[in-house]
Amino acid sequence: MAKQHGEKLIANNKKAYHDYFIEDKYEAGLVLHGTEVKSLRQGHCSIKEAFITIEDGEIYIQHMHINPYEKGNIFNKDPLRTRKLLLHKSEIAKLYGKSREKGYTIVPLRVYFSGSLVKIEIALARGKKLYDKRDSIAKKDQQREAQREFKIRNLG
Repeated sequence: MAKQHGEKLIANNKKAYHDYFIEDKYEAGLVLHGTEVKSLRQGHCSIKEAFITIEDGEIYIQHMHINPYEKGNIFNKDPLRTRKLLLHKSEIAKLYGKSREKGYTIVPLRVYFSGSLVKIEIALARGKKLYDKRDSIAKKDQQREAQREFKIRNLG
């Protein structure tokens, strides 16, 4: 039986694109237990409240919520436990150095299956000010309006 190489999205963090300017993206592996993977296969995951920390040269995601697997009983772990991310040391060092700078943080963007492996996309991000957010909303509105005009012109 051949391995599946497609990507299947589990969770997406749309709020991150609204609140931050995304500078660099990284793909990291995720250390999980068996019942957590089964729960992820059913799509039970949330990264809205999640954030990433670096301690002792290792990188962790905190407050990532994975619902307990229904048939898992005693093997289920705490849904909000801290989970380790798998990245190269050089990438962790680069992220650590940048995240120490003022205004920078590391945010989770999406969780997905890459073949049979669970991956998480994280990003080095810079926080947006209120006027930047208003600017982004105005640009989206302009694009939406232009799309609407284009459709009306081409259909009529």
